[in-house]
Amino acid sequence: MNRLDKLFEKKRSQVLSVFFTAGHPNLDDTRRILLELDAAGADLVEIGMPFSDPLADGQTIQASSHRALENGMSLDLLFRQLENMRSETELPVILMGYLNPVLQFGFENFCKKCQEIGVDGLILPDLPLWEFENFHQKTLEKYGLHLVFLVTPQTSEARIRQLDAASGGFLYAVSTASTTGKAGVFDETQEKYFQKLAEMHLKNPVLVGFGIAGAENFEIASRHLAGGIVGSAFIRALEDGVSIKTFVQNILGFQN
Repeated sequence: MNRLDKLFEKKRSQVLSVFFTAGHPNLDDTRRILLELDAAGADLVEIGMPFSDPLADGQTIQASSHRALENGMSLDLLFRQLENMRSETELPVILMGYLNPVLQFGFENFCKKCQEIGVDGLILPDLPLWEFENFHQKTLEKYGLHLVFLVTPQTSEARIRQLDAASGGFLYAVSTASTTGKAGVFDETQEKYFQKLAEMHLKNPVLVGFGIAGAENFEIASRHLAGGIVGSAFIRALEDGVSIKTFVQNILGFQN
């Protein structure tokens, strides 16, 4: 069974996913950060594949991708860094990025490498649903990989159900129509959106991303849905030298 499925089979609330960019802050940090997140109590990890022209990322993640590329990060190197990771961790791992580098690598070759090293799923925000269904779905299934789609407050109910049906593992709910890294406490509008998603009784559990920088927003997301995704705030913490254990404990602090 896919590790994402195992996770959500045993845990359906207060699930913490943490995103970081491969090769940032330093080129060889990828595996260390992954293992420290596992030890700190994260439930799953999204590893960003740096790309020069991101669409949905805010300033913090864009800057981390730029630095990682300057450091020399590539998909080949990322796969080498993650080789044999399953001898050290069973934490679910998702690779997140954009379609262009994956196509340049070769979509099937990319999926095969993911299976070989133990990656559980992908998030490719610029992969259209029709292209997934017509060109890539069978390949992903062949290599045991889930594809996670994103929905926003502007996505119609019919479209949400389409994307939920196509997704595996979980559905990614973008909290607001903006790029990543926007600060501020979720307001009544966001809570109504989360409640709407909860009341739709979707196939997949739903994790909230964009705007979760601390325990308060994580608690709000977890109150309605399965949990939350932290990205920009974690990248800033890495740059500021905050320990990974301290960061994760602060996000989860409301539970203690």
